[in-house]
Amino acid sequence: MVGDDTHNLTIEVHNLTKVYVGGRPPAPGLRQKAVPDGEEPHTGRPAAAARGIYDLTFSVQKGEILGFLGPNGAGKTTTMRILTGYMPPTSGTARVAGFDIFEQPAEAKRRIGYLPEIPPLYPEMTVKAQLSFVADLKGVPRASRKAAIARVVEATNLGPVYNRLVKNLSRGYKQRVGLAQALLGDPEVLILDEPTVGLDPKQIIEIRQLIRSLGGKHTVILSSHILPEVSMVCERVAIINHGRLVGMDTPEGLARKLSHSQQLLVAIKGPQAQVEAQIASLPGMASWRPAEGEGAAQGATGAAGAGSRPAQTGPVLRYHLEAQPDVDLREPLFFQMARAGYPILEMRQVSLSLEDVFLQLTTEENTEPGDGQEGPKEGAQHV
Repeated sequence: MVGDDTHNLTIEVHNLTKVYVGGRPPAPGLRQKAVPDGEEPHTGRPAAAARGIYDLTFSVQKGEILGFLGPNGAGKTTTMRILTGYMPPTSGTARVAGFDIFEQPAEAKRRIGYLPEIPPLYPEMTVKAQLSFVADLKGVPRASRKAAIARVVEATNLGPVYNRLVKNLSRGYKQRVGLAQALLGDPEVLILDEPTVGLDPKQIIEIRQLIRSLGGKHTVILSSHILPEVSMVCERVAIINHGRLVGMDTPEGLARKLSHSQQLLVAIKGPQAQVEAQIASLPGMASWRPAEGEGAAQGATGAAGAGSRPAQTGPVLRYHLEAQPDVDLREPLFFQMARAGYPILEMRQVSLSLEDVFLQLTTEENTEPGDGQEGPKEGAQHV
């Protein structure tokens, strides 16, 4: 689904910047005039400028599920509010399904379903009345309205509470009503902010499956603090920190870019001193250490007979190996241990988890605050 065909782009964001002059956002619906940092608009007088997002550029393919990640205060909500037309940028453009969100707001918003972290619900309405009201607001034709509501109720499993008052629902069911609202009208784009907040484990699994099923037909931006959830659901992730895009790729692609050398976890059977001597002498080895939390397995150490190879009986030893840059240790390690007579029982590459990637890209030593700052710190990582 991810490719270079610009005709397949559903969301296009170019050089998006949001600066709150004096710490106050402009009036809703008005595009704030771009001004030099440190000046108030129209006056040129010095002013405190709090930068929400800085020069954000990315695109999302049709039918793609994109994870949108960042620490608290990184600019995720600001970006989603701009994409949904709720808040104007200071500069830059955002297009949804080919329509500029500010030049053609009605057309763009018609193609967006938005679930904010706290769903906008009327507590005195029943679920049925709430969805009927939203369907009317979205312009769902009367002739197909009943069927459209039935589809989203089934998809979000709201049947058991369909006639209950919203104020009497659990937080999990309120999230489901919010998601059903976003799905009404069959929008091309779904922007979901923490969609599984407040759900129990069974409901979380159901919502994840629903979001996965939406990919292909809908373009989905999913913001979540639950990183394993993003790994399971999303095809690509975009990570922002202090208002800047610091990484965008598949989780595996980001892990490869941040892993500057190959890392292996191996299990080898043999006498510890001799096995470690073989590891230490392996060409291309940068460092090695016993694998954390992996003790030696039970096994008796045998003595080699006269003229025989080193004993193959003994403990199973586990090590974490790191290669020098651009070196693949697997083949030379296999042959070296085979010649020495120490069998390799396990060998697998260790890749960074999404949590590891996230921490590397958002740690304070790698990035700096975007508020009132110009450009990333020298040496900051961007992948």
